[in-house]
Amino acid sequence: MCQPEMLTSKSRQALWPLKRTGWFVLYGFAIVSLTTCGKRDASNNVEQVQIPALLPLDRAGMRDTVARLAKDMLVPGAVVLLSTPNGEFRQTYGVTSYRVSTPTNFDQYLRIGSNTKTWTGTVILQMVEEGKLSLDDPVAKYRPDVPHGANITVEQLLTMRSGLYNYSESLELNRALDEQPQKIWTPEQLLVVAFKHPPLFAPGTKFGYSNTNTVLLGLIAEQIDGQPLGDIMRRRLFSPLGLEHTFFPAATSTALPEPYTRGYMYGTNVLTMDRPALPISLQTAARAGTLAPVDWTDASPSWTWAAGEGISTANDLLAWVRSLVAGKLLNADLQTRRLASVQPTEPNDASSAWYGLGIAKFGHMYGHTGEMPGYNSFMGHDPVNNVTLVVWSNLAPAADGRDPATTIARSLVGMLYASEDDREAQ
Repeated sequence: MCQPEMLTSKSRQALWPLKRTGWFVLYGFAIVSLTTCGKRDASNNVEQVQIPALLPLDRAGMRDTVARLAKDMLVPGAVVLLSTPNGEFRQTYGVTSYRVSTPTNFDQYLRIGSNTKTWTGTVILQMVEEGKLSLDDPVAKYRPDVPHGANITVEQLLTMRSGLYNYSESLELNRALDEQPQKIWTPEQLLVVAFKHPPLFAPGTKFGYSNTNTVLLGLIAEQIDGQPLGDIMRRRLFSPLGLEHTFFPAATSTALPEPYTRGYMYGTNVLTMDRPALPISLQTAARAGTLAPVDWTDASPSWTWAAGEGISTANDLLAWVRSLVAGKLLNADLQTRRLASVQPTEPNDASSAWYGLGIAKFGHMYGHTGEMPGYNSFMGHDPVNNVTLVVWSNLAPAADGRDPATTIARSLVGMLYASEDDREAQ
């Protein structure tokens, strides 16, 4: 009998979060119900993976879970879209503005943070498919100024294994975000911040989530196609898929189109740079309503550029992540390689989040997460069971350090798949 992996509270905590990088978050779904059991085929000693069973949708339980978690994390508003073979679950919670009555909805625009990385990664892979560059190309071929760029490949930028310092972890950038939230950053300025710091490890030796990698990929894409990155994405991604409510804005723009949700954060970037949870006294004040969250809606997202500047809606994110995982924009061979590229981000820990060629994997779902001050989002698609989940929140992070959308997504995923005990009872 296959036993689900039992995680201790300490090991579970270690996986959440995996890596906070200047408000970009990648989470691992350390959920017992996501454990995939297998058996050995004695004839060839190959492990045969058992496809996980889906549970019937408990819509009432899911509504209660979303409302309970959102309320506990002091989230003004959230949206959930879930599609499964057993039906759909759609929920809106709360409001788009702190202490204002406009309700959330599925067509409201928001900043999607690091989910943008899947756009940049797909553009680069299309160029690989077209023979315009190779995954084995050294970064120095395109950017001679990159430290150790002759030893870093395009593939290592995509898989977050370059070792390059993440500029968004720097005190310089976090202090500037607090003091000059409207400052327009250029990609070159972001690289200047990054290259002030030595690489953290030798290329290819470990995983290190870094927005510097994706900014470099965006610059390489512009160099190859000879167009601004937003135009490249519209032509290559959004128009072919009919994503009419998804776009990559100009770096000089701080506007969101109507209708949109505002975005909030408790505390400051510097205060939460190393530890996202506020001091207990401030958490208490937030819960008492005497500490209001800061409105980050109109702050410049230019410091994220190719790594997180995208704008979309819940409906479009649902369509995008399905297309991303189904391979509608890549040929079959390259799509197979992309999905097979994901590896555990923690060595010798298969229950950690997995990351590959501009795509992450959480349990059975491929996709990504996104966070920046004010906004948190999760998108995932399970191609085996045809399950798609999108969650967003207009608070990030919560006063206690949790990332609301990803926390809600994790709980909902735990209600979708049958555990070993469930399977035995059937």
